[in-house]
Amino acid sequence: INLSGVVIGLGVGGIAIAFALQNILSDIVSAFYIYFDRPFEVGDFIVVGQNSGTVTKIGLKSTRMQLLQGEEMIVSNREITSGSVRNFKKMSKRRVEFMLRVAPTTPLEQLKKIPKIIEKTIKKCKPAEFDMVHLRELGPFSYNYEIVYYIHTGDYNKFLDIHETINISLKESLDKEGIQLGFQGREPTK
Repeated sequence: INLSGVVIGLGVGGIAIAFALQNILSDIVSAFYIYFDRPFEVGDFIVVGQNSGTVTKIGLKSTRMQLLQGEEMIVSNREITSGSVRNFKKMSKRRVEFMLRVAPTTPLEQLKKIPKIIEKTIKKCKPAEFDMVHLRELGPFSYNYEIVYYIHTGDYNKFLDIHETINISLKESLDKEGIQLGFQGREPTK
């Protein structure tokens, strides 16, 4: 009996099956990588490509995320491990950088006080760590102070709560000194 046709058929069939299983095996290997390396876990807030959300399930073939918009996204494990993943849950502190614009009519003596006012206000808020404040720009519609501080939390809601507290405290401190906020880069309407 000539078995060469059967052997060739089995060889071609084996190659077809191997190609069909290639993606599935790649996803399973990636699942083991996720399991052992733990770049993220269920409950972590991650960013994969252009999508960000909370991991709800890690399976052998795919990972499920609840996106910020509310829908569920299913991503193959191979796609996740072949690209970059940003895990915000593992963040120990957040850097906050923003500009505070004061009115260009602010007298020089008050301009000199503003850095100390800002530093004192931020240092009062215990979860925050003051870094720096500088008068960065003298514009026609505002004088701009660059402010940088750190908040020791990875939780986004806590970060927003602390940042809001600092913003309100800054506004209260500036109001107490009679310092007005400036315009946002364009001439005010009269």
